Amino acid sequence: MPRPHGFAYERHAGGTVRITHHGRPATLLNGPRAAQFLAEVETSDPQLVMARWTGDYKRGNERAARDHPRNRR
Repeated sequence: MPRPHGFAYERHAGGTVRITHHGRPATLLNGPRAAQFLAEVETSDPQLVMARWTGDYKRGNERAARDHPRNRR
Protein backbone atom coordinates (compact mmCIF):
# COMPACT_ATOMS: atom_id res chain seq x y z
CA MET A 1 0.00 0.00 0.00
CA PRO A 2 1.53 3.38 -0.93
CA ARG A 3 2.21 5.88 1.80
CA PRO A 4 0.02 9.00 1.85
CA HIS A 5 1.61 12.13 0.43
CA GLY A 6 0.66 15.64 -0.69
CA PHE A 7 -0.80 16.79 2.63
CA ALA A 8 0.07 20.08 4.31
CA TYR A 9 -1.34 22.02 7.22
CA GLU A 10 -1.39 25.67 8.22
CA ARG A 11 -1.95 27.16 11.67
CA HIS A 12 -4.15 30.25 11.68
CA ALA A 13 -5.05 32.86 14.27
CA GLY A 14 -7.49 31.73 16.91
CA GLY A 15 -6.23 28.15 16.96
CA THR A 16 -7.68 27.10 13.60
CA VAL A 17 -5.81 24.51 11.52
CA ARG A 18 -6.41 24.10 7.79
CA ILE A 19 -5.35 20.81 6.15
CA THR A 20 -4.83 20.73 2.38
CA HIS A 21 -4.19 17.88 -0.04
CA HIS A 22 -2.23 18.80 -3.17
CA GLY A 23 -3.10 22.46 -2.55
CA ARG A 24 -6.85 21.91 -2.22
CA PRO A 25 -8.66 22.37 1.09
CA ALA A 26 -9.36 19.04 2.77
CA THR A 27 -10.62 20.02 6.23
CA LEU A 28 -10.68 22.80 8.79
CA LEU A 29 -10.18 22.08 12.50
CA ASN A 30 -11.13 24.41 15.34
CA GLY A 31 -10.74 24.52 19.11
CA PRO A 32 -9.93 21.30 20.95
CA ARG A 33 -9.89 19.22 17.77
CA ALA A 34 -7.19 21.49 16.32
CA ALA A 35 -5.14 21.22 19.51
CA GLN A 36 -5.47 17.44 19.50
CA PHE A 37 -4.43 17.30 15.84
CA LEU A 38 -1.35 19.48 16.45
CA ALA A 39 -0.25 17.32 19.37
CA GLU A 40 -0.64 14.17 17.29
CA VAL A 41 1.02 15.49 14.13
CA GLU A 42 4.15 16.47 16.08
CA THR A 43 4.62 12.99 17.57
CA SER A 44 3.78 10.76 14.58
CA ASP A 45 4.23 10.63 10.81
CA PRO A 46 2.57 13.90 9.67
CA GLN A 47 1.37 12.56 6.30
CA LEU A 48 -0.29 9.55 7.90
CA VAL A 49 -1.91 11.67 10.62
CA MET A 50 -3.29 14.18 8.11
CA ALA A 51 -4.63 11.38 5.90
CA ARG A 52 -6.43 9.88 8.87
CA TRP A 53 -7.86 13.21 10.07
CA THR A 54 -9.19 14.05 6.60
CA GLY A 55 -10.58 10.57 5.99
CA ASP A 56 -8.42 10.18 2.88
CA TYR A 57 -6.70 6.89 3.60
CA LYS A 58 -6.90 3.32 2.39
CA ARG A 59 -9.94 1.48 3.63
CA GLY A 60 -8.86 -2.08 2.81
CA ASN A 61 -11.29 -2.73 -0.02
CA GLU A 62 -9.02 -1.67 -2.90
CA ARG A 63 -7.92 -5.22 -3.68
CA ALA A 64 -11.50 -6.48 -3.77
CA ALA A 65 -12.49 -3.59 -6.04
CA ARG A 66 -9.55 -4.25 -8.36
CA ASP A 67 -10.57 -7.89 -8.76
CA HIS A 68 -14.23 -7.13 -9.46
CA PRO A 69 -15.25 -8.25 -13.00
CA ARG A 70 -16.33 -4.72 -13.91
CA ASN A 71 -12.82 -3.40 -13.20
CA ARG A 72 -10.83 -6.11 -15.00
CA ARG A 73 -9.77 -4.97 -18.47
